[in-house]
Amino acid sequence: MKRKDFIYLSGMGIGALMLQDLAALGNSIDPLQALDGVDVKIKKELADAALNAARAKGATYSDIRIGRYLNQFISTREKRVQGVVNTESYGVGIRVIANGCWGFAATNIVTKEAVAKAAEQAVAVAKANAKIQGESVQLAAQKGYGEVSWKAPIEINTFGVPVKEKVDLLLNVNDIALQNGASFVNSVLFAVNEQKYFASTDGSYIDQDIHRIYPTFTVTKIDRASGKFQTVNALSSPMGMGYEYLSPRPEDKVPGIVTRYKNRYDILEDVKSAAKNAELKIKAKSVEPGKYDLVLDPSHLWLTIHESVGHPTELDRVLGYEANYAGTSFLTLDKWKTGKFNFGDKLVNIVADKTQVGSLGAVGYDDEGVQCGKWDLIKDGILVNYQAIRDQAHIIGLEHSQGCCYAQGWDDVQFQRMANVSLQPGKAKLSVDDMIKNVEKGIYIIGNGSFSIDQQRYNFQFGGQLFYEIKEGKIVGMLNDVAYQSNTQEFWNSCNAICDESDYRLGGAFNDGKGQPSQSNAVSHGSSTARFNGVNVINTARKI
Repeated sequence: MKRKDFIYLSGMGIGALMLQDLAALGNSIDPLQALDGVDVKIKKELADAALNAARAKGATYSDIRIGRYLNQFISTREKRVQGVVNTESYGVGIRVIANGCWGFAATNIVTKEAVAKAAEQAVAVAKANAKIQGESVQLAAQKGYGEVSWKAPIEINTFGVPVKEKVDLLLNVNDIALQNGASFVNSVLFAVNEQKYFASTDGSYIDQDIHRIYPTFTVTKIDRASGKFQTVNALSSPMGMGYEYLSPRPEDKVPGIVTRYKNRYDILEDVKSAAKNAELKIKAKSVEPGKYDLVLDPSHLWLTIHESVGHPTELDRVLGYEANYAGTSFLTLDKWKTGKFNFGDKLVNIVADKTQVGSLGAVGYDDEGVQCGKWDLIKDGILVNYQAIRDQAHIIGLEHSQGCCYAQGWDDVQFQRMANVSLQPGKAKLSVDDMIKNVEKGIYIIGNGSFSIDQQRYNFQFGGQLFYEIKEGKIVGMLNDVAYQSNTQEFWNSCNAICDESDYRLGGAFNDGKGQPSQSNAVSHGSSTARFNGVNVINTARKI
């Protein structure tokens, strides 16, 4: 290799893993063409050109991802539209192993010649990296699936719905909020469509069509007399669904103090309640600090699961790979190896699942061609497993990857990302009302709010949206300024009741950041309402 080529490929940094074409910002494409996608035969020809070029240059393994990524963002405030943004990105990312080391290159010039050149560049990067790498990549075995496809089981493609219809819905949301006493309101709708094609030297050619949607709003109420104000956010969940998510069905309605649906969302009913609740929050009394039994709704509990279970069971965090950016994990390998580490009460069963219909993380195959599945993380309160990908599997004695590898775009290197991580429902029949009847002194929390957690995902503090005081088995009024503090192990050991399957719902993060350079992924977390006894509650309005 010529010196100038080496410097170019190394990106001016020794051991650089990634190489991206300077033009890798993506080409604009016609929206209708983007919806139609690219013929699978053309994608296979492109894939073969890249894989053959990599093999010819000495790669022992290679994979290619051809991706079209569509995003739509519509935002409104009160009676006006603030913006309608559509983006499309199309390109190719190629990952290889050569001389026992990873290499990567990307291009937005999607021709056989360009992808073959990118594959050769990826091999050159791998060989350059191998000169300073101490240990060769150990890639778990993976069978090839041949030509297969997977599509999100949506009913209505959000991108096919006229923008006017979506704008009218959001403006209607705002009108309802204002009619019910809101001082300010903004509403937004996010939509994502990932059209991804993966191929590898293992013999897989995988075509996938993935959809996500997230409608939300924020309502603010100002009391002019006192100058006090409160905000309430939507209780919607981002979902791996189409526009049908915004068409609630009577059979999905979950009874409770606020209206919720299991698989759909009524944004008009939610914003009406939110406007009224914002006014009630202004008048609500401030909480008295102390120990309380907490009844946590799935719209709140998902975030606690995400931070205190999802992240610390990611194997790359456990191994210290994320220490510089997003922290490590208290769930170190020595705890897992004992097979006896007490994570939580025996009622606590938490699974990772990349197959749950309607969830944000549901796909047929991950971004390194592994068919997705479901596995236990916490079983009867005991830590039993982590989340791992192909080059990590051997570290915890797995023969195969768990299928949780992901890249946010075609020009990003895929790496370990969180699967859907969910608390399993209780086995005994138990409703929220029945749970509350057994609480003498407690707080019922709905919706997620601000939070903080330490670098090992152990000590934490969580707020919420709506707080209701429970006395002698009854809700007696709304509270304000509530946050609870605990550590992960103590908190999950205080769990002593979980409602049954009829209350199970999904929450989730539409944009969960990780890695350097940072990438974003979407992930869901399901649960039924759960009770945690004797948790320390603080008053967030009082000075320490």
